[in-house]
Amino acid sequence: MRAIQIQHHGDQFQLNQPPQLTAGEDEILISVKAAGVNPVDTYIAAGTNGYSADFPHTPGKDGAGIIEALGAKVTGFEVGQRVYCSGSKTGTCANIMLADPEQVFPLPDNISFEQGACLGTPYATAWRALFIRANCQAGETVFVHGASGGVGLAAIQLAKAAGCKVFASASSEEGRALLKQQGADLIVDHSDQQHYQEVMQAAPVDIILEMLANQNLGDDLPLLNSEGRVVVIGSRGTVEINPRDLMSKDACVMGMSMFNASPAQRKQIHQALFASAEKGEINPIIAKRFQLADSAEAHVAVMESGATGNIVINI
Repeated sequence: MRAIQIQHHGDQFQLNQPPQLTAGEDEILISVKAAGVNPVDTYIAAGTNGYSADFPHTPGKDGAGIIEALGAKVTGFEVGQRVYCSGSKTGTCANIMLADPEQVFPLPDNISFEQGACLGTPYATAWRALFIRANCQAGETVFVHGASGGVGLAAIQLAKAAGCKVFASASSEEGRALLKQQGADLIVDHSDQQHYQEVMQAAPVDIILEMLANQNLGDDLPLLNSEGRVVVIGSRGTVEINPRDLMSKDACVMGMSMFNASPAQRKQIHQALFASAEKGEINPIIAKRFQLADSAEAHVAVMESGATGNIVINI
């Protein structure tokens, strides 16, 4: 088999040929066709933001492919079935991977392997942030602050399908064009400090999905409607806020990490995503594609500003 491996945090990615994997009695063996690359994968490989790994480590939590073999105790799946994974026991940056059954989900026929590799983290994160943490309801106004990356685009699609008005921001012209294509009702340039005023003038916001809280949270709070909610999805440092911006509106700020999702929530999320995909409500956008040997470049790309979709590795 072929797999990207590192031997310690911060090590250079190497394309190696480790021993062939076989499925244990409670495991699923998957032939990986595409792997998704997300910032959390880079944090794990680097050992930053509180993440760590066992070594040798193969990066990747998200992927899509075909089931090659099933353990004797695994039920509900078939050899040859198209699937995607949200989590992996051995890493998705490899041509073969092992996963627990609760990490594997059917891939709808209208979703490609590349798109399937984008469902596990970006779409599950957006769905949990909107509908579990923020309790998003039809008719509410959602501001996706930093919307041109994988999670942001997923949030736009899911919120629009739920009947919400969606405001969205991006720092590049290409990103803002993409937001328009996705149907955002108001598009602003978050590299311009005046964008807060533009949002405030448009309408009070019921829900803000915040991708860079250390930079934006203090300025987000005055935008909120009564009982508004901010869900912090990303942050790279500390921030100062005025709590009275929350008190005056009975508003709240809440954190969000997919690592905290319960098994029941994960099942709920992925059943909902399957239904949305079958109805054509979600359409993962691929920004950049890399080959397995170029995985290091993919991990650089996913951390760059000005995102315009998801990063995938074709195996």
